[in-house]
Amino acid sequence: MKWVVAVLLVLGFSFVIGSDLLAYAMYSLLTLMAASLWLSKNWSAQLSATRECSQLKAEIDDHVGIELEVTNRGKLPVPWILLEDVLSKKAFEHSPPSLELQSSRIKLTMLRANQSKKLQYHFKCNRRGFYQLGPIVLETGDLFGLHRRFQIKSKPQYLTVYPRVVPIDGYELSSRRPIGEIKMTHRLFEDPTRIAGVRAYQEGDPLNRIHWRATARTGKLQSKIYESSTVAGLTVVLDFHEKAFPRQHEPIRSELAVTAAVSVANTVQLLGHQVGLLTNGRDAAERMRRQGWDVELGNRQQAQQVGAMLTDNDRLKPLQVPTQRSSEQFYRIQELLARIEFSDGLEFGPLLLEAQSRIPRDATVLAIISKQNPQSTIALENMVRQGFAVSAMINVFEPTEYARVSGPLIAAGIATYHLRDNDSIIHICRKQILR
Repeated sequence: MKWVVAVLLVLGFSFVIGSDLLAYAMYSLLTLMAASLWLSKNWSAQLSATRECSQLKAEIDDHVGIELEVTNRGKLPVPWILLEDVLSKKAFEHSPPSLELQSSRIKLTMLRANQSKKLQYHFKCNRRGFYQLGPIVLETGDLFGLHRRFQIKSKPQYLTVYPRVVPIDGYELSSRRPIGEIKMTHRLFEDPTRIAGVRAYQEGDPLNRIHWRATARTGKLQSKIYESSTVAGLTVVLDFHEKAFPRQHEPIRSELAVTAAVSVANTVQLLGHQVGLLTNGRDAAERMRRQGWDVELGNRQQAQQVGAMLTDNDRLKPLQVPTQRSSEQFYRIQELLARIEFSDGLEFGPLLLEAQSRIPRDATVLAIISKQNPQSTIALENMVRQGFAVSAMINVFEPTEYARVSGPLIAAGIATYHLRDNDSIIHICRKQILR
């Protein structure tokens, strides 16, 4: 628009001074600008693009291939097209990046009428996460650079990279274990392997309940009294508030916490027990923006912003996979942990208070925490007082820091484990089996 105003001013000046040559030059420039504008709009309107992804579910260290195809559907050739597949900044935040590009995702090309060209690139998945692939940004314009057009083509796709599961190699998961793990405050469940005492025989007691030695000693039928307990399983409570993870330790500590959570869940699932997950993180899928792709934009920065993901973190509602026994339970937990991200909304203490009513009492509560917090300690102590079996996994590296965080928990009767690195996950899982 500024160019048009400038040309009109110069054209008016040429009439004032009576310069035919200057007027002719301005007429030529206006014609060139009009033709360039028409051509750039025409070229932009006749372009289309598609994307094919080799897989949308991947594991860490997998290689994923992307194929982009741009097509000129018009009858006029397009002299130049700059093609770029937008990837989120989250994928390149750390070193090495979460998605490590092995080839370029940007290509400059030209297209004849009714011609198509392809761009192929691939990347390596170095870290779990939920990543947006695309949309495709197309840039074209006239040969003189007077008019440029930016378009968003092809809706984005979403890649899920699952967290690494640490197996307990060489360990027999079906080793001898007590039938009941958790001592209950009521007698709905009784453990026949744990005798609490004897009582006089009552009508209806089965024969396998009779204590024959006590019967022979007293001369009267005596029945066994069993401890009240139940096979518990596990509810993993993961603290994923951004304040719990110092930036200088990222992404190592947060990824270790997720790896520990999914590995423990896998171990409990293999044992055939109930398992569930509760966390104050946010689901990356909730914040993906899926609108505004078919637009024309003024510059490349606007095009990339339209194709970017939302970054708001505030979340006050916890994420939960209800604790239950199911063959699909681990896969639900794995899917959620692949997408989980930091939140700056709900902290760990209020998380336990808000969701406590939805945590079953016959399941061990395993809290994975990364820092000492009085509110978190008080919340865990309250759960112990209310009859929950509570353990805590302390996600710190230094032994002195572990001692500082675990001290108040041990004083409250809460078993603690030191989550120092990946090797410690195996040790913790074995302890959980033998409890």
